[in-house]
Amino acid sequence: MALADPGSCAKGSEDSSPFPDIIELNVGGQVYITRLPTLLSVPGSRLWEMFTQQSARSLARDSKGRFFVDRDGFLFRYILDYMRDQQLVLPEHFPERGRLQREAEYFMLPELVKLLVPKLSEQNSLGDDPCQSDPEEPSPGADAARSLGSAAAAPPGTEGRRAGFITIGYRGSYTLGRDSQTDAKFRRVARIMVCGKTSLAKEVFGDTLNESRDPDRPPERYTSRYYLKFTFLEQAFDKLADAGFHMVACNSTGTCAFAHEQTDDRIWTSYTEYVFYRE
Repeated sequence: MALADPGSCAKGSEDSSPFPDIIELNVGGQVYITRLPTLLSVPGSRLWEMFTQQSARSLARDSKGRFFVDRDGFLFRYILDYMRDQQLVLPEHFPERGRLQREAEYFMLPELVKLLVPKLSEQNSLGDDPCQSDPEEPSPGADAARSLGSAAAAPPGTEGRRAGFITIGYRGSYTLGRDSQTDAKFRRVARIMVCGKTSLAKEVFGDTLNESRDPDRPPERYTSRYYLKFTFLEQAFDKLADAGFHMVACNSTGTCAFAHEQTDDRIWTSYTEYVFYRE
């Protein structure tokens, strides 16, 4: 009786894995396709536990059968890249380092957390102003000279502030009935958009600025894709006033449509922009 080939036995044990070699993941709505050995490359990590300690049936799946992970889908690309070769490579002026550290902690990747912590400490040591580290001047000597000159010429309390424009925009709508004296039904402001230089927007709005729509924008470039995490225009105006900005212009457009064919109720929709400037 012939003995079984040891190689074939090992192959058989690998084939007994309940997971296929190619894995499809849905992470926060973003779809990723990778190999099973990549997910198992860091023993003890959360993904390693998912695909070694749990069965395929026990893992959550989306409507198309992909394994579902309820985390930040954009930042997962860097988690997956790290698991491929255990190296951290981030784009220049990467603004999501703190959130990426949180994702690394969730996926139980201690070495990746160590790579992120020194960068965070270096940024925090510069102070609370997130714009102090913006590399808009390539020469440190030129930057120091500019700082000394501006400090001598600027009024007290405005040292280091850069001039520029920030535009606030929002859409609103309300329904007005047949009798103009009746109360109009207003809809809340769904989103307040922010347009302007990235460094100025971060300086004014800080953590209340949602950067997910333009995450890799360098500080010296302009963007029209940021929006605020709150929906009160007065709150945005207060932050701009505290930062030394003044409104210099505003404009608005509106359209009207009938809400129902059999009634005189009308829906008014408008888009409004406010332009702020700091000298």
